Amino acid sequence: MDFSFLMDLSGTQMAYLFVVVFLFVLAIIDLWVGVSNDAVNFIGSAVGARAAKLKHVMMVAAAGVFIGAAFSNGMMEVARSGIFNPSGFAFSEVMVIFLAVMVSDVFLLDLFNSLGLPTSTTVSMVFELLGAAFITAIIKVATSDSSMDVIGLLNTDKALVMIISIFLSVAIAFVFGLLVQWIARMIFTFHYKRNLGSKIGIFGGVAVTSIVYFMLIKGLKGTSIVSDSAKVFVEENTLMILAGCFVLFTVLMQLLHWCKVNVLKVVVLVGTFSLALAFAGNDLVNFIGVTLAGFDSFLVYMSSGVAADELMMTSLAEPAKTSTFFLFAAGLVMVVALWTSKKAKKVLQTSIGLSKQQNDGNEMFGTSGFARNLVRVTTKAVTAVSRKTPRSVKNWVNSRFTPLEEREDVAFDLVRASVNLVLGGLLIALGTSLKLPLSTTYVTFMVAMGSSLADRAWGRESAVYRVTGVVSVVGGWFITAGAAFVLAAIVAVVMYFGGLPAMFVMIALVCYLLYRSSVNYKKKSEEERGDENAKIMFASEDKDEVWSALKAHVADTLSRSLQFSVDTYARLFDSFAKDSLRPLRSSMVKIVEEKGVLKKNRSDETLAMQRVDRQFAYERGTWYHLCSNSSQQMLNTLMRIAEPMKEHTEHSFNPLPQEYVKEFAPYCNKVCAVLEDINGIITSGDYTGSHEVSLRAKELKHELSALRNRQTQRLHQSSASLRIDFVYLNLIQESHELLSEVRNLLRGSSKLFK
Repeated sequence: MDFSFLMDLSGTQMAYLFVVVFLFVLAIIDLWVGVSNDAVNFIGSAVGARAAKLKHVMMVAAAGVFIGAAFSNGMMEVARSGIFNPSGFAFSEVMVIFLAVMVSDVFLLDLFNSLGLPTSTTVSMVFELLGAAFITAIIKVATSDSSMDVIGLLNTDKALVMIISIFLSVAIAFVFGLLVQWIARMIFTFHYKRNLGSKIGIFGGVAVTSIVYFMLIKGLKGTSIVSDSAKVFVEENTLMILAGCFVLFTVLMQLLHWCKVNVLKVVVLVGTFSLALAFAGNDLVNFIGVTLAGFDSFLVYMSSGVAADELMMTSLAEPAKTSTFFLFAAGLVMVVALWTSKKAKKVLQTSIGLSKQQNDGNEMFGTSGFARNLVRVTTKAVTAVSRKTPRSVKNWVNSRFTPLEEREDVAFDLVRASVNLVLGGLLIALGTSLKLPLSTTYVTFMVAMGSSLADRAWGRESAVYRVTGVVSVVGGWFITAGAAFVLAAIVAVVMYFGGLPAMFVMIALVCYLLYRSSVNYKKKSEEERGDENAKIMFASEDKDEVWSALKAHVADTLSRSLQFSVDTYARLFDSFAKDSLRPLRSSMVKIVEEKGVLKKNRSDETLAMQRVDRQFAYERGTWYHLCSNSSQQMLNTLMRIAEPMKEHTEHSFNPLPQEYVKEFAPYCNKVCAVLEDINGIITSGDYTGSHEVSLRAKELKHELSALRNRQTQRLHQSSASLRIDFVYLNLIQESHELLSEVRNLLRGSSKLFK
């Protein structure tokens, strides 16, 4: 290829060419990160219900993604002229807006994916465009002598409709998910395999016909390959097509059922394909719309011969005509990202974890005051309604919701998976027919939450965790909107006043932050990948192999607790001796975090204990719980040491006298040495020297008891302030307790691992 034309470009043109190239680089990254975030929308239901093997689900989704991207022109006008009126902005100004959007978008999506939280690419793009365009319009009006106003530069009506429709879809999707799933469960019950009969043909016909409607209305509306006449024919004969499809698919599904084919699996896989197709075809604008708008703007600029700050971008108001090459390339990138992204699996785990039917006690989210109050109020309201409901009606309804014996590898069944996919598709199709750009993330996630609530997956033991999770995720979306608006506005201001040099500085900053984010995520992934024992504990069917993995996992947990206790104990004494407040505060935060880690590990290990031989688990269970409780008490002891130290130092009371520092330092070293020796024994698995270490700990306890008695005598003899003496006495007493717990841990581990 001849690149000699580059020699004829001016410095400004060359600079903008570099910006456009970088926009394409960011678009590829955005595609990659965006698919990682949105993959859960179209494969979550199939994976959660085990409709097929993961690789088969991925193949179906990949086909839908590629075809959807290749055959659709998307809604590119949203990026070109949906938020602002391009005729009021010069080329240099729209390039500021587009680059600000792309820079902000990659940061936000990567951050949320790294946290494992679903977010909306639609929300990100809309609010970034709005933020960048809004601040640019304000600056333009403030620095211009003309009579233009901000409202005239922005498409406020269209933007407001888009924003309202996005957030209104949250409530609509949740309510309809709740109602439709409740009706479906009343018809089929959890024992659906014996209740299908002739109903499955009608259900399959309605479901697949709905999916066809979804594909025709939602998936093919923006295609640039299907002729306009074909689109008109489909639109004019929609009812006839749907009626024919309903009859055809009802008969076909009933025949498949009689041939012993699981019709619900067929519905789920077809729904996965259609939702993936619509996602790629209609959400593609979120990933490449801004880049292609910038590319088209650059082509107009190059052919115009007008200065960058004088060329008005009226051309962007014209309908988009996206090259098929870009659509195929985008589809290929999305397919590769879908197959290889580890972040996609993490986001998938979050969504399925909130929808799962099992209440295993291992919840992904904690609790919040709002969730606790909401669950309490709802429980009281349900109880009040239940009292007024006739007993016969309650018994009949409850009989329809009697669950099967739960399987560990299935988060929910095929009935709910079918409802999630079909209803999600119908709601998006309805929004499209009303020209409302609904977010596929919002709709699919909230339908899944509503259907899981209808299925009574949110029991008394898990409801508060599920509500907290939903509030956290939905709150994250709203935070995304605000952060996207503000971040894009800030970036746009910097680049507007800084010009091309500021753009290059922002590009360099983007490269650095992306590199740092990648390094941090790789480190985190390596830590997660390193815990192979946890995977074996739940994946293996060999009870001996499960026990071996469980022993190794417990040993790692105990070793982590011991090492943490050594480091924290020494840091607390050193910080208090130096009257240093910040390390004391950070230590308390780390203790709380370590309690959370220990709680999760204990939950995993308790569940794994149920997968080994029952008699063996009964014999070793007592010693396991002794070790686990000792680890918990060690952390509680450290917190009881830290709290009075932090409070004393915060109030700037008298520091620990040097006499006390010199007196206790040897004991601190001895305590740390005992903990380190026990850690070494557990790590190596060699308990030959455990008795000697236990005796050392016992002797050290006696020494601390003697020191405690001396300190008690000082308290009675001292006439000065007793605050520091009480803190010092507490340190001695809790050190004594720490040794008691670590001895229990050593004894329990020797019995557990023998």
